[in-house]
Amino acid sequence: MADFDLVIVGTGSANSIPGPEFDDWSIAIVERGTFGGTCLNVGCIPSKMFVYAADVADTIATAGHYGIAASFDSADWPAIRDRVFGRIDPIASGGRDYRSGVECPNITVFEGDARFVSDRRLAVRMADGSTESVSGRHVVLGAGARAFLPPYRGLGTVPFHTSDTVMRLDSLPESMIVLGGGYIACELGYVFSALGTNVTVVNRGERLLRAEDDDVSTAFTAAAQRHFDLRLGSTVTSVGGAAAEFVYAADGSPSAHGNSYTVEFTRGGHAESVSADVLLVATGRVPNGDQLALDLAGVDDEDGRVLTDEFYRTSVPGVWAFGDLSSETQLKHLANAQVRALRHNLLVAEGQADGPMRTVREDLVPHAVFSHPQVASVGLTERDARAAGLPISVANKPFGHTAYGWAMEDTASFAKLIAHAETRELLGAHIIGPQASTLIQQLIQGMAFGQTVDQMARDQFYIHPALTEVIENALLEL
Repeated sequence: MADFDLVIVGTGSANSIPGPEFDDWSIAIVERGTFGGTCLNVGCIPSKMFVYAADVADTIATAGHYGIAASFDSADWPAIRDRVFGRIDPIASGGRDYRSGVECPNITVFEGDARFVSDRRLAVRMADGSTESVSGRHVVLGAGARAFLPPYRGLGTVPFHTSDTVMRLDSLPESMIVLGGGYIACELGYVFSALGTNVTVVNRGERLLRAEDDDVSTAFTAAAQRHFDLRLGSTVTSVGGAAAEFVYAADGSPSAHGNSYTVEFTRGGHAESVSADVLLVATGRVPNGDQLALDLAGVDDEDGRVLTDEFYRTSVPGVWAFGDLSSETQLKHLANAQVRALRHNLLVAEGQADGPMRTVREDLVPHAVFSHPQVASVGLTERDARAAGLPISVANKPFGHTAYGWAMEDTASFAKLIAHAETRELLGAHIIGPQASTLIQQLIQGMAFGQTVDQMARDQFYIHPALTEVIENALLEL
């Protein structure tokens, strides 16, 4: 049994809590998987490194639009994969070694699976089967989320992939079925499609990225037909494998070759099926609270999502939570901001820092989808603004109405802005097209600092003929 000043569960953003201010705290860090969390190992960073390679391949494949004679012949998947994880894996192992080493004498690392046994005490089942008991004056839960597995008949009988495993395939599959239509499905489906895999997307909804503004979702769905065989409006009835015995790679994951999967579904009242070498389940992610025995600690949750106040305190004094485990919005940049506030709040709670406690404004948390085309969004969609009864003005400006848009031969991308018709504040921004995640940043800044759309449009210069002129034009239209 070990008692600590602080127990941290999870090594994603929570791993940034220990610093010089905590040198006199005894700290336990519990991690059941790989150090670094979702973003570093199986999420944001590796997926975007793959997306960049896919973008290069797609640029080559479409070079003829600009009078360039080029062709994309094939992708060296192992080389692409090894470039990605050859950089990421040393960071993860280095983080583990650092926290376990002499550089952190006040930190004890427990590599195991933690469950509460009482309010601030946890049992950690270690990799060797033994159990350690740890308690903390404070417990910070940063245990994240995991891939959601829909209750499709037969899914549990086949060795499918999720975003946790598919990026480490041993070879590029000839064909792939993607279940889902959200950002994970659209990003990873695009990666494999651009590199040469025949990708079929089976989605329950009639549009991809349906959480986006309706105009953006509709435009993205139309554009995605170039990359995917879309089976929209589908209800999956069963998942199965044609092979009697599946083939596995050296790491134990299902292989990209030698397997055959079949998904059966109904669409428009008709039964259909599709078969492929790889099955990727990308139907969202769920918080890991249901795996922490929260009830034994008295920590309130809602379907596994830990409930907190604005300062990241749970219903149990001394127990804190943040990030994908407690936020309805699962984004790394939000988790990073929350943990910076939580870190300060821990010190305030112990009288080691001046108050007040800090929180994070979450109404202007932006997000991006790194597929093709790229999508970025912040604030309200048009449907949400209208549902709220707000008086709004809407502008929708195509990239092709700017000189740089002409250069790109872009006829589909646009920036859509929603403003309050009376106060002139920008309520929402939604961009679909090249560099959307970068173009939106100036709008996020303007919203955060309370500028009106008129100030954003007229009180600064826009470089001509940069692509940012599409933002200027949209603001001026409001």
